[in-house]
Order: sequence, then C-alpha cells, then structure tokens
Amino acid sequence: MPPFAVNTHRFDPYKHLRFQVVWDGEVVADVSRISGLRRRTEVVLHRDGGEPSIERRAPGKTGYEPIVLERGRTHDSAFEDWAELVFQLGGEMSLKNFRKDVIIRLLNEAGMVAMAFHVHRCWPSEYVALAEMDANGHGVAFESLTLEHEGWERDRAITEPTET
Repeated sequence: MPPFAVNTHRFDPYKHLRFQVVWDGEVVADVSRISGLRRRTEVVLHRDGGEPSIERRAPGKTGYEPIVLERGRTHDSAFEDWAELVFQLGGEMSLKNFRKDVIIRLLNEAGMVAMAFHVHRCWPSEYVALAEMDANGHGVAFESLTLEHEGWERDRAITEPTET
C-alpha cells in the first residue's frame, strides 16, 4: 500500500510544524510546541518452573506519558485558567471541571486537517507562567502546561484530505 492512498503523487510525510490544540470546542491560541504522544507498555519477566534458563516476556501495564504544551506568553489566559481549576491560592479545587478532553490536530501544508488524536481526561499537573528569562537572549517569553491524561487514540473518522 502506498503511504498516501488518496494523494498518490505525495511521497513526503506530514511536517511537524502545522498543528492545532482544541479543548472546550475552541482552538487554543498560539501553541507553538507539543511534546510527543507516547504510550509505553511495561515488560513482565517470568520463567516456567521447569525451564530455569529461559526468561519469557509478556506485556504488563500500559501507561501514557504527560503531554507538555508551550506557547509564547500573551494575554490569552487559557493555560492559566485551566491550571487554576486544579490549584487556586486560597481556594478549592474544581472537582467538576478540572478534567477536559483535548484534541490534537495534525495539519497538512495547506492547513487541512490530516489526522487528529483525542486525548482523554486530561488535567494540568504543572503550569509555568513564565519560563526562564534571559536579558542576553533574543527569544520570546514562554508559558507551558503539562497535562496528565488517561490515554489517547487516533480519530479514524478523519481521512486523508484530497490535496490540489
């Protein structure tokens, strides 16, 4: 099977520089970096009693690594607002609203959604309001949000878009 069934003229994989993050039905503004979507299954080692020199391997628990979102610091408060649902100085945690489902969309070069991943039951475990500052540098101020979650899956309903 060719790597692109609809766009058979295409040979290059999608680039990692066009994407969107969506929660609460809205595209989150200015996200410039997302850590990878990683899933890891532990290896369980065991031996049969009659075979002392052979070690067998079986799959164990599967876990998902946190996702880190970064963006240039602006006056959009979406990261901060969500983080405050988990921790608010002098306040209580919002047990009803602190988890959200997140969608990560990969876009092709024309800005069309090429595929999407649904990340389930996310909540912020770390919020960096202002990353390291450097008067000798030449960058922008960043904020970041680290999301714990209970797994992700690819949205198979999104198919390869027809490119012109």
